[in-house]
Amino acid sequence: MSAFAQPNASSQSAESWDLRLYVAGQTPKSIAAFNNLKRICEEHLQGRYQIEVIDLVKNPKLARDHQIVAIPTLVRKLPDPIRKIIGDLSDTERTLVGLQLRPSQA
Repeated sequence: MSAFAQPNASSQSAESWDLRLYVAGQTPKSIAAFNNLKRICEEHLQGRYQIEVIDLVKNPKLARDHQIVAIPTLVRKLPDPIRKIIGDLSDTERTLVGLQLRPSQA
């Protein structure tokens, strides 16, 4: 799992997505969350996203500083507003709604 995943920015005029994935080491859930996020970004945000992976095992103080209460947690920093999604992101529909890439089916 790489610390950063940054596709070639072919579309600079489009809205940029800044995503942070908080994990705890190389656990199966952490790896699944990263792989699911990468797939969703490639399908829906191609060329318009940046993923930063933050390993809380290496820097546990960030969990408190960034108000992370469960892992894995995805935080959408940009575009505003900030959104948090907890889990391995395997439920694609829930993740898309959480990221506001798709309206919820209320």
